[in-house]
Amino acid sequence: MEVILKQDVPNLGYANDVVNVKSGYARNYLVPKGFAVFATPSNRKVLAEELKQKSFKEEKIRKEADFLAGKIREVMVKIGAKAAESGKIYGSVNAIQIAQALKEQYNVEIDRKRIHVDGESIKELGTYKAKVNLHKDIKVDITFEVVAE
Repeated sequence: MEVILKQDVPNLGYANDVVNVKSGYARNYLVPKGFAVFATPSNRKVLAEELKQKSFKEEKIRKEADFLAGKIREVMVKIGAKAAESGKIYGSVNAIQIAQALKEQYNVEIDRKRIHVDGESIKELGTYKAKVNLHKDIKVDITFEVVAE
């Protein structure tokens, strides 16, 4: 069964994509939750008109994401954390702290939900990588270093 996604659904697709899913998944989860609508001919025409109107706005957003990607691609973010002598930190470093450090150090504001830290959680001092999803086509790897305060 084909549905038109109204918003981004992880591991399925992005907003305004037409995807093929099992009928039970569509009827019982996607449509009632408001994540999708059925891909009827009239809904497809509405989608085509919306996409035509959004193309100009999308290009502007894409250019901003490209500019931001160029700005943060080569940065090294330093995050301070309280640590023991062995190198283990108290607590862990997560996407919220990375987003705050980017804002403080480079004046770049990125939503914490767009930052995905590789691995489970950061619990030791060292250098790590995180993926930043700026746009559906633009993903950037940033390097951050956890240092002792």
